[in-house]
Amino acid sequence: EQEDQECSETHMSILWYAGQLAITYYDTEDCSIYFMPDIPDNEDLKLLQKVIGEVNPQCIVTSAKQDQNIAKFLTNLTATAGDKDVRKPEIVLFPNIDFGLEVSKQRILSRQFPFIPPHMTATEKILYLSSVIPFESPLMIRALGGLLKFLDRRRVGVELEESTIVVPILAFKKFVLSDIVNMDQDTYCVLQIFKSDIHPSVYKLSSGLKEGFSLYGILNRCRCKWGEKLLRLWLTRPTRNLTELNKRLDVIHFFLLAQNHEIVLTLQGCLKNIKNVPLILKRMTLSHTKVSDWQALYKTVYSAVCLRDTCRSLPNTIELFQTISRVFTDDLHYIASLISKVVDFEASMSENRFTVRPNVDPTIDEKKRKLMGLSDFLTEVARKELETLDNHIPSCCVIYIPLIGFLLSIPRLPTMVDKSDFEIKGLDFMFLSEDKLHYRSARTKELDSLLGDLHCEIRDQETLIMHQLQTKILEKSEVLNSVIEYTAHLDVLLALAVMARENAYCRPHFTHRQGFHIKDGRHPLMELCAKTFVANPVNSGEATRRIKIITGPNSSGKSVYLKQVGLIVFMALIGSYVPAAEAEIGVIDGIYTRIHSRESVSVGLSTFMIDLNQVAKAVNNATERSLVLIDEFGKGTNTLDGLSLLAAVLRYWISQGTQCPQVFLSTNFHSLMQLELLPDTPLLEYLTMETHQDGDELIFFYQIKQGVSNVKRPAKIIERGVEVSELIRNGKAIKRIDHPSKGDRMEKCKSVVEKFLCLDLDDPHVDLEEFMRKEVLPSAASVL
Repeated sequence: EQEDQECSETHMSILWYAGQLAITYYDTEDCSIYFMPDIPDNEDLKLLQKVIGEVNPQCIVTSAKQDQNIAKFLTNLTATAGDKDVRKPEIVLFPNIDFGLEVSKQRILSRQFPFIPPHMTATEKILYLSSVIPFESPLMIRALGGLLKFLDRRRVGVELEESTIVVPILAFKKFVLSDIVNMDQDTYCVLQIFKSDIHPSVYKLSSGLKEGFSLYGILNRCRCKWGEKLLRLWLTRPTRNLTELNKRLDVIHFFLLAQNHEIVLTLQGCLKNIKNVPLILKRMTLSHTKVSDWQALYKTVYSAVCLRDTCRSLPNTIELFQTISRVFTDDLHYIASLISKVVDFEASMSENRFTVRPNVDPTIDEKKRKLMGLSDFLTEVARKELETLDNHIPSCCVIYIPLIGFLLSIPRLPTMVDKSDFEIKGLDFMFLSEDKLHYRSARTKELDSLLGDLHCEIRDQETLIMHQLQTKILEKSEVLNSVIEYTAHLDVLLALAVMARENAYCRPHFTHRQGFHIKDGRHPLMELCAKTFVANPVNSGEATRRIKIITGPNSSGKSVYLKQVGLIVFMALIGSYVPAAEAEIGVIDGIYTRIHSRESVSVGLSTFMIDLNQVAKAVNNATERSLVLIDEFGKGTNTLDGLSLLAAVLRYWISQGTQCPQVFLSTNFHSLMQLELLPDTPLLEYLTMETHQDGDELIFFYQIKQGVSNVKRPAKIIERGVEVSELIRNGKAIKRIDHPSKGDRMEKCKSVVEKFLCLDLDDPHVDLEEFMRKEVLPSAASVL
């Protein structure tokens, strides 16, 4: 069953005053308002930048009377929209009076929300809302008031509805950024957390992109839409909250136990039936509910009950199971029984409209019985009408047309040419259709007064019942929102457990110490596309070996090793099992990278300048709890400058002692070690990728080991380089040496032909396949 896809939009309201930041935003996908209680933010507004980067709003609403820091921030925000990866938000300024505290409170309290029962008194409504919205955060209340003003003015999502229809708000949810690990867009790009590819289907080119080969792509084994959305959210918000991470890992560990495999299959089967409930609730508030919506809601509720019953049979020591058992209340049974008792799904599907079951409303049942027996009754009426008509009229029938009523239908006679010929005494002519004349007679008028417009009356009464049913369900929408929230958690953790089982991942263990200890670590993406993958350890101490300098020839695996370290740490920080035999992860507050240069014409910077900015970001922001990954920094400029910059950055971190970050750096600047530009300190550790030189051929083992690379450039390569330089300097053509000359190729071809002509093809012992394999194919490989 295909769920309806609607374009999701996010509209944000922000206020910053006296070092305090308040943010609220409305998400059209689930019709919910998310709020962040007043939180400190410096004048650089880094926290606001982080939230905007995650939420990616279409529109930002703020007060026209704002601090110059906000004005400067918003100006810079719109100025960066030239980058193809950045979407320019619309900035909307409202008068400061629209963000007044009392005005905003009144706007919140006076609004009718569908999740608040209508029978609540004003005092009860205030108490209810105060349990959901933190009124003790005045700046957030002001931002929320401005957001409500904006929604009502723009009429987001209800632009084409009547003015009495308000923007649906189905829930208030808290948006939290605490304990988030700092990672910028460059880090997400080089670690391939997300990767967008052009959709291969020509029909979906206009709709945008699809997820490519990325960490999100391989981890996404979710069965419902909300699980996929939450997994993406976890990936954008890696956390250092060890309590939360261990809770997630406990659930995954439970699912990985062999005796729980049947439980996993049961839960996955239920999760497949969790549909787009927020969209259904939104349609209910707008009275746009379809038959498929009632079916989807019915499936969702019964699947949620199944999930609850399954979780109640599972250990209470796991908090998620306990929460689902508690939060999935009997309101789900109430909703399911209401729908099953009221909605006639079979009749609704056949008639493509909401239809009520029998024995729900006696009036509707009576009218439906009349409508069902109408055919035989009208046949009898038509027989009596025919007796009163002229003998030249051969037949007639009585029909019922909704909104018009009962009519007498007579076939058109050959003598009836003009409209004046249609007149029949005692009958009122109505219209001509398909060579049949339609009239009102005394009997049809009597039927109209006795039976009325049955079809429309039945529909009107069923629509009234549907509205009553919608109101009852909207009053219980809180439990439905809980279903979406916790089934998403369950879905993500099941997906991570499936991935861990299929790829032999291990549970990471967290420690409050700094550093990492990983045994047989693997790159989660590379191992899926390589025939054999060589696992490597990672050992970074608290007081020693904090800075690792990795050397080795190109293509030896240095970059893969750096990304492998970053991905293993990142996966641990979202609460996933990791690709390793064992893993102990220390405290991390940020991951900084300089691996690939994300060039952009709009930035107006050289590749080397972008590299400098990336390293500067790590130097300025990385703490002793940060992870820094740098790949061949300094190669974008001349050798002396690049070497000097690299040595200066490393000496700066070494000077910090044990306060320096965990640094993994790969380089081809062997002069760094040969000239002894770095002090001898236990903080440093030199590693290299193991290789073996077999004559002129270099064999890669892709195994990390201690030491510095001692691979020497072959003399032939140096000689060839000198030769090419001389040819260029003298303006002469450079001839390729990897292909034989035409004369050599001709001689080889002649040799093969001569050998073939010497063969006696009549001899049954001649093996042509062996001749092709030993003589023709080797020669063809060298000639072509």
